[in-house]
Amino acid sequence: KQWYQRRVAITAGEPQAVFRVRAVSRCTSSIPGHSEAVINAAFNCDGSMLASGSGDASVRFWDTSTESPLHVCKAHRQWVLVIAWHPSSLYLASACKKGDVCIWDPKSGTQKGKLLTGHKKYIGTLAWQPLHCAKEGGSLLASGSKDCTIRIWDPVRSQCTVTLSSHTQGVTCIKWSGDDLIYSASQDRTIKVWRPSDGVLCRTLQGHGHWVNTMALSTDYAARIGTWDPSLQGKVQSGDAMTVYNKYKGSGEEHMVSGSDDFTLFLWLPSKSNKPVCRMTGHQQLINQVMFSPNGRNIASASFDKSIKVWDGRSGKFISTLRGHVKAVYQISWSADNKLLVSGSSDSTVKVWCMKTFSLLKDLPGHADEVYTVDWSPCGTRVVSGGKDKVLKLWRA
Repeated sequence: KQWYQRRVAITAGEPQAVFRVRAVSRCTSSIPGHSEAVINAAFNCDGSMLASGSGDASVRFWDTSTESPLHVCKAHRQWVLVIAWHPSSLYLASACKKGDVCIWDPKSGTQKGKLLTGHKKYIGTLAWQPLHCAKEGGSLLASGSKDCTIRIWDPVRSQCTVTLSSHTQGVTCIKWSGDDLIYSASQDRTIKVWRPSDGVLCRTLQGHGHWVNTMALSTDYAARIGTWDPSLQGKVQSGDAMTVYNKYKGSGEEHMVSGSDDFTLFLWLPSKSNKPVCRMTGHQQLINQVMFSPNGRNIASASFDKSIKVWDGRSGKFISTLRGHVKAVYQISWSADNKLLVSGSSDSTVKVWCMKTFSLLKDLPGHADEVYTVDWSPCGTRVVSGGKDKVLKLWRA
């Protein structure tokens, strides 16, 4: 068994990896259950539970310690296109092709409150308000739809509190920032910055020449783990969301990267300026997903050109290209220690990449068809993959 370490100069104020993650190398479970393609799969903040959404209109919860099913949740009437864990792991939100949002209790598998209706077309993106930004009533939820609007929901009262409408085409991606702003990307080629408290449009970011497909924030990992501090694994957690967020978000401004059908990426400081830091070129086809490393230092982008590119998270400078997939790369996910990257592709394989040498570390075949979703647990011990073959696979070192 080998441990992979990347030697980096310690910079004052930059979060360092508090534990090392071993590359996953074996499939410990192939879990059937869904009767249609698995479209989304994601671990909760501490990796103890897993949720999946499928074309069979169901949401399923799984226990990662026993790698067995917990609950089958049915309220949607069409494909479940997106799921999103609340940062506390107390709730899971799911949204479907019909335009409905449902909130679930992962412990009991029951629906919380009413079905949230209002969107006129399918919902392709969800984002929870970060815990440290939430008021006493709890975190709000934002949903973005093909109907060109973003809706902000109060899950406790099952009500829509604000509707944000300025986009002229479908909303493809939304992010709720650590500065309590909402960023929305659209097929109208723009990114808009909103103040969720009163629905004010702060600024519009322009530059892309085609649909903006995906966005990522340098603080995504810090917001995802909520009150769960990875450095305290097996110990009593503090429960202070602001402390954990500040510990893992790093120093400096929150950066955002966007990827588009125009084959380019842009790096932004969206809370401060509507001008991009830089334009990042090199991909030969549209970009499916972008993702910051947990420490915010690097960016990975997955594309239909069969490659993954790695960029500097502060300057946007190109670092390396990861080649090995023979078809489009759909999704990527970083390990919690920033040293490994996992990818899922149309070629039916999952691959693990070393971020020290920028080379292929593990080739993980096993899926019978395209891999639509991959996620590396925040605790670093497991990877999940799912796709067109209707099966979830769990991978461990």
